[in-house]
Parts: sequence; structure tokens; C-alpha cells
Amino acid sequence: MAKQDLARFLRDRRESLRPEDLGLPPGRRRRTPGLRREEVAELAGMSADYYTRLEQARGPRPSAAVLDALTGALRLDLVERTHLFQLAGTPHTPPPGPVRRVRPYVAGLLERLPDTAAFVTDARYDVIAWNPLADALLGDHLRAEPNLARRRFLGEQPFYAEGASWEEFGGVVVSRLRRAAERHPGDRALGGLLAELRAGSEEFVALWAANPVHAPGHRTKTLRHRELGPLKVNCDVLVVPDDDHQVVFMTADAGSPAARALRHLRPVDGP
Repeated sequence: MAKQDLARFLRDRRESLRPEDLGLPPGRRRRTPGLRREEVAELAGMSADYYTRLEQARGPRPSAAVLDALTGALRLDLVERTHLFQLAGTPHTPPPGPVRRVRPYVAGLLERLPDTAAFVTDARYDVIAWNPLADALLGDHLRAEPNLARRRFLGEQPFYAEGASWEEFGGVVVSRLRRAAERHPGDRALGGLLAELRAGSEEFVALWAANPVHAPGHRTKTLRHRELGPLKVNCDVLVVPDDDHQVVFMTADAGSPAARALRHLRPVDGP
């Protein structure tokens, strides 16, 4: 029965996906919905015959490595990944590392907010996507050093003016990185980042020992812009819990100098 349940789960998930969601060409007219088995197998790095046998409940019990490959190919979130391991009867292992892929609906949300500077951070506090206004506002900073934890603790040029909000942000960063370390204990990139921060910042070591608890929410911060000077902005966070992503929205009060500055920075659409 377990094999049939796994086969049904794989088949239903495959048929629910569209090729364009995964960067695949739509191709010729399809006789069945969703992806072809061969496409899933290619995305997962396995033979089409092996994947077909899994969907037909004829394959051997898949290993954790195979299930992680299927997790990526089928775009499963953390809850779905856990369910996949349970169906396969394979001991559950921690996810291999923080998710860096931005879901299409989140990417689309960024593009639909022309008057808001918005960016996405992953569990390591890397900025992994941003919209045109955020690029105009922060792009030079983000390209030079996209990791906000390094910016906060290792002397990188901050784009927030120092002050109470800057101090609070240190606790926010540590709180989130502690959760990331618990969820991804085997992630080498995260482990390397934490080692850098411990070696380079006594403040980080002290905050880590204090184990601060901070939830994302509304905050007011002052940004530094090399041409427009200090800009007071509102920061609000949307959490994408399945991927441990956070979307940061930066807006300005109507009629404020910062609002005028954001209008000035807003990229002009084509001619």
C-alpha cells in the first residue's frame, strides 16, 4: 500500500506542475496535464526508467538522496518533503540547506509593486531577489555584499543609519540565524557564515549567547543613499514559511521627503 501511496503522490504532483513554472519550454501540445515523466527524471538527475518504476509502484525504496532530488524537481516545500519521506518509508533527514529558489508568485509580487522597494532574503540572510525600485535604492550595496548578516556584524558599509533600529536589527539577524542553524544543521555555507561572524564580531558572539527572540514585523528605519541622503522608510515583512524566506517591503509616508525620493528613483518604463 505504501508504494501505491508514494506512486500516487508523485503522479499527482507531476501532473499539477506546468513546464513554464520550472523554466521548461511548453513544447508541442500535450496529451496529459503537467510534466512528462521524462522531464521530472531529467530535473531530478535520474533515469526515466527508474522514475517511471517509482510512479508505477514497482521501484525499490528510494534513498534520501533520491527523495531530495525529487523534492527539487517537483518543487516541494518542507511540509511536502516530509510527507514524501514518510510515504517512501525512508528515515527523514534535515533539508540539505536553505531554499534559494524564489517562488513564481513571490517574484510576480515584487514586479507588481512599482512604488515599493522590495527584496527577498533566505534563511542565511542572503538577498536573493529584488525589484527595480530596490535595485535603484540599494542595488550597489546588494551586489557588493548581498548577505545582511555580514553587513551588520563584519564592518561592511551598512545601508541603514546606525541607531536604535540598527541595534535592534542585530538581534533580529541572530534570532533568524539560530533558527536556520536548527533547521539546516548540515548546511556548509551557513556553517561557514556563522564561523565568520563568530571570528569577526564580539557583538555577534554575545548576542548568540543571549539567544534573542525577535519576530518580523513593522519597523521604521533610516536608509543611507549616496545621492539623496538619509531616507526614513517603513519596513514590513511578509514571511514565506515553506521556504524560510522573508519579503521586505520598504515604503515611505505620503508627502514625505522619502516618498519624493522614491518617486525620483522609480525606474521609468520603456519609451
